[in-house]
Amino acid sequence: MGINSDITGIKQEMKIEEIASLLDAQIICGGNNMDCTVNYAFASDLMSDVLTIEGSGILLITGLTNLQAVRTAEMADISHIVFVRDKHATEEMVSLAVENNMVLLECRYSMFKTAGILYDAGIKPLY
Repeated sequence: MGINSDITGIKQEMKIEEIASLLDAQIICGGNNMDCTVNYAFASDLMSDVLTIEGSGILLITGLTNLQAVRTAEMADISHIVFVRDKHATEEMVSLAVENNMVLLECRYSMFKTAGILYDAGIKPLY
């Protein structure tokens, strides 16, 4: 389902569509980008930590639901965010995400469980 494996059997990428399914997540915006893929996940509520990461194909897992989370992701070139702990994006956050062609997902799981599910499914940690 859109997943490639290297010689070790570790998945190299996963479609946003599959991530949403695994997490039983609600797609808040960016539904037209469900075929996009990610290679890594990074979990943090500290946006200063998010600003230190580099790379592409990164999924941000956070429980921080304010405009700063979306702005920080934009600055870090992260276009896929999962909000955990049953947190909900505001209209302002969704508008900014749509403006920047981002995908926002919401799930009820804790950050730890969300990261574990994605790790078990083959998403690699950033470090």
